[in-house]
Amino acid sequence: MTSGPQFISSRDNALLKELRRLAQDSGAYRKQGRVWLEGDHLCRAALQRGLKPSHAVFQASYWDSAGQQWAEAGGKAVVVDDSLFASLSGLESPARMGFVLPLPAAPALQPDAPSVVLDGLQDAGNVGTILRSAGAFGFRQVLALKGTAALWSPKVLRAGMGAHFGLHLLEGLEPEGLAKLAVPMLATSSHQGDYLHQAALPWPCAWVFGHEGQGVSAALAQRAAQFVRIVQPGGEESLNVASAAAICLHASAAARA
Repeated sequence: MTSGPQFISSRDNALLKELRRLAQDSGAYRKQGRVWLEGDHLCRAALQRGLKPSHAVFQASYWDSAGQQWAEAGGKAVVVDDSLFASLSGLESPARMGFVLPLPAAPALQPDAPSVVLDGLQDAGNVGTILRSAGAFGFRQVLALKGTAALWSPKVLRAGMGAHFGLHLLEGLEPEGLAKLAVPMLATSSHQGDYLHQAALPWPCAWVFGHEGQGVSAALAQRAAQFVRIVQPGGEESLNVASAAAICLHASAAARA
C-alpha cells in the first residue's frame, strides 16, 4: 500500500460520502468510474485476477488486527471508525473491509465467443448468479441489454462472487448490437422447441435469458436459431431465470465433455 493510511472519523468526510454513494447507489459506478467490492472474498478474487484497488478501505478494529495481511494489495489504505464503517455496507452484517477498483473498460464484442445474453433481467441477485454460472460453465462473454440490472452494482457483484473478474462484460446494448454475434442464439421457451435433455446443442452458442416475468422479448425471439424447453415433471409453471440459466449452461458444457 502507498504511504501511511488515511484515517476517517467524521461522517461528513468527502471521501466517505463518495464511498457511501458508490456502495449504496446501483448506478453510481457509472458516474464515478469505479466500483465498490465489499468483503475479503471479493477483494481476494480481484487480486487473484491481477486487479489492484485504488483504495483499500478497512474498519478500524479490523485494520488494527489484520491490516498487515493486505500490505501487498496496493492502493491507498483508508481506515474508517467502526461506528462509521457500517454506513458503507448494504449487508445486514457488514463486512470489515472493501476495495475501490477502477471501472474496467468495456471490451469489444467477441463475435465467436460462447456468450450469455441478458434481456431485461431486473433482479440483481439473478443477474449475479447467472454471471457466476456463465464463468463456471465456460461462457466468457456476457452481453446485457438496456433495462438489465447494472452489472457492476454492489448487489450484482456480491451475487457474482468474483465471477466478474474472469468475464468479458458489455452492458447497455440495444438488440441491434447483437448483430455482430456470429454464433447461434438459443432461447428457452415453455411451449416450443426440443426438450433440453434431447436437444442437439451447438457450440459455441449464445444463450438468451429474459425478463423474470415477461421472458425473452419478441425482438430477440426473432433472432433465436433454436428454442429449448426444460422438462418439469413436478408441474411448476416456470423456473426462476437463474435456475433455468444454470441448467442450460451446464447442459452446453456437458455436451462438450
